[in-house]
Amino acid sequence: MAQAFTSIKQGLTEAIAHAKGNTSGVKLYQPKNVDVSGLRGRLGFTQEQFAARFGFSVATLRHWERGDRSPNGAALVLLNVIDRDPRAVMQALS
Repeated sequence: MAQAFTSIKQGLTEAIAHAKGNTSGVKLYQPKNVDVSGLRGRLGFTQEQFAARFGFSVATLRHWERGDRSPNGAALVLLNVIDRDPRAVMQALS
């Protein structure tokens, strides 16, 4: 029980430090921006096909392509993976 408490306490302490901007000892991954329209065009998908294939809403995809919004978080990571190896993502999702 004491080991679990110590581990949880350490994790919470690190999370608080990170939230305050202290990133020492933490490796941050910042995915690159993806030209969503260009990626979709290279794959030969319509907006509807791309959205359905990879689990995005068509409305969200349209916002990204118009520049109203930018993908972030897990969506941006997924788009980077799709950009790098679309076949692997399609295989994993089939």
